[in-house]
Amino acid sequence: MDRKAAQLQTIETLTKAGLVLTEDEMQRVEIADFGLDRLEQEGLQLITYENNSHYCAKELVLFPNQTCPEHKHPPIGKTEGKQETFRCRAGKVYLYVEGEPTESIQATIPRESEAYYTVFHEVELNPGQQYTIPPNTLHWFQATEQGAIVSEFSTTSRDEYDIFTNPDIKRTP
Repeated sequence: MDRKAAQLQTIETLTKAGLVLTEDEMQRVEIADFGLDRLEQEGLQLITYENNSHYCAKELVLFPNQTCPEHKHPPIGKTEGKQETFRCRAGKVYLYVEGEPTESIQATIPRESEAYYTVFHEVELNPGQQYTIPPNTLHWFQATEQGAIVSEFSTTSRDEYDIFTNPDIKRTP
């Protein structure tokens, strides 16, 4: 899928869920393939509403079975890493964080990157449910076959400092 098609699908997904974007926001829909060129398997679509020195608000769109790769938000200078709350708005998402591994996870780890998924404490998020990820915590997440929309509320986002388990990933905002 090319970037323009992914952007259009993202806008359509948000619109169907009743989320209204301005023309400017539609132009700013970000397609993150993490430099892997496997967007439909490992990637993320998002719109950032606000990102300032105090807080950040985003909508994350995951296409069916799409996975956002494992990463963490480390401390930057004297600031602790980003703390983020994920609130599921539509669909279902499986979130994996550090902690006691779940015996049998529901997600399917992308085969090409299997070695780079290392945390398996599963949190299932359905519409209206939320979970807060502490700073500097490894995590990854995957939508089910229906896709998902997740609102992210966090401290300031500095994506360029994220640390991914997969050394092949390149993340630039």
